[in-house]
Amino acid sequence: MTGRDDRVTPGTRIAFSTGALEEAAIGAASIATMVFYNQVLGVSAYLCGIVFLVASIVDAVTDPLVGSLSDNFRSRWGRRHPFMLAAILPLALGFYLLYAPPGGMSEPFYFWWLLGTMVLLRVGKTFFAVPHDALGAELTDDYHERTAILGLNAVVGMIAGVLLAVFVFIVLFPTTEGYENGLLNPNGYPAMAIIGAAFLCVALLACVAGTRDQIPRLHDVERQRIRLRDNLGDLASLLRTRSYVSIFMAWLVMLVSFGILGVVGTYTFIWGFDLSTEEMSIQRFVMIPGMFAALPLAAWLTRRLDKKRTVILSSLVGATLVGLPHALRMIDFFPANDSMWLLPGLFGSLFVGFLILPVSTIVFDSQLADVADEHEYRTGRRAEGMIFSVRTFAFKATGGLGGLIGGFGLEIIGFPENATKDMLTPEMLNGLFFMTGPLYWIIVVAGMAFMAMYNLDERRHGGMMEELKARRAAAAGVS
Repeated sequence: MTGRDDRVTPGTRIAFSTGALEEAAIGAASIATMVFYNQVLGVSAYLCGIVFLVASIVDAVTDPLVGSLSDNFRSRWGRRHPFMLAAILPLALGFYLLYAPPGGMSEPFYFWWLLGTMVLLRVGKTFFAVPHDALGAELTDDYHERTAILGLNAVVGMIAGVLLAVFVFIVLFPTTEGYENGLLNPNGYPAMAIIGAAFLCVALLACVAGTRDQIPRLHDVERQRIRLRDNLGDLASLLRTRSYVSIFMAWLVMLVSFGILGVVGTYTFIWGFDLSTEEMSIQRFVMIPGMFAALPLAAWLTRRLDKKRTVILSSLVGATLVGLPHALRMIDFFPANDSMWLLPGLFGSLFVGFLILPVSTIVFDSQLADVADEHEYRTGRRAEGMIFSVRTFAFKATGGLGGLIGGFGLEIIGFPENATKDMLTPEMLNGLFFMTGPLYWIIVVAGMAFMAMYNLDERRHGGMMEELKARRAAAAGVS
């Protein structure tokens, strides 16, 4: 390592943030995954839920494993970049195959196809996202600077996710004759498969190439042992760290709630609110102002409230507003679908909610980087890869465990395959609104109960960093 400081150039920040485009592309496409396999290809919601469960089990094994490998890997290209580069082919191939299955096959065939391609996609995502997130944590040791770096990454990902989702709705799946909602049109999926796979290749190559000059600046782990016993010790130490367990549980629960919104929300917009894909795209546009405001708002709030209180406040207030239209529709206290006030009421609430909700995502990344310092303080070992594997697992749980709960929820309310409006009962529609309103609220509150356990603040982190800098200087002097 040639030396560390807390300054990171704008070019490096931008290059690192291009890695967030992977998450944005997969997230935008995932809007259509359940609808495609359930409503277009005829796979039952129950079987789709099984796929999401299996994928999450695979993630629970591969995410910490890859994190540990990238923490201790030795090569002339550093620890993180070889994994990020190797991920590009399986990630792009998995994406393409997921949305371009052979036509005219049976339900069992599509079930196994969904399972195989989903696992391939998720493993590819693990090999890129875990080292990429860990790389971001290593770029600086400063308590507030890392909020700015990881915050820009989050903002780029969120804005790109919105723009790509709008592209999906308007360009790939427009309303056409015979398809009041374009997501039910099978003809758009092959194009999405090709465009998405190509986009992933370009974005990830840009990230790898643009951050390679940072390799000499990263933490020096040459003296760090890489035995299995030591890696298991890292995991055991983290599981005894209150702040790490708090973040793991809080964000796993929170992002599962987002997954339910992502899966069931699409059904709610199509059949509950009778929206076209063009109208659904408005939802994405109203999120953009909050994403631009999120980074300065996160910096302002964390300096006044610190990180834990900022996460709890932004999550509870934002989630309340996002779920409000769905809860009000359940009690018939919301504009009817043919009312001129439907779209203003629906998207106005989302607009205000997303002025603050994205703050929590930014601060969460910064908290994980602080936990990496706490782990080094306690054990003398760097383990960003293992620590940030919780982030990757939680974000994949958005579609995994969230998809599982959403799929089983659709089965429980008896939502039909190849649904039409005349097949749906008020009980089915209220079931959709319950999952995207009150159930969503309950899960968010549970997540913030775990966040209340977090006990790492700026004062404590500053004291640890003074000690760590002294230890690093002493170790460098010895060597």
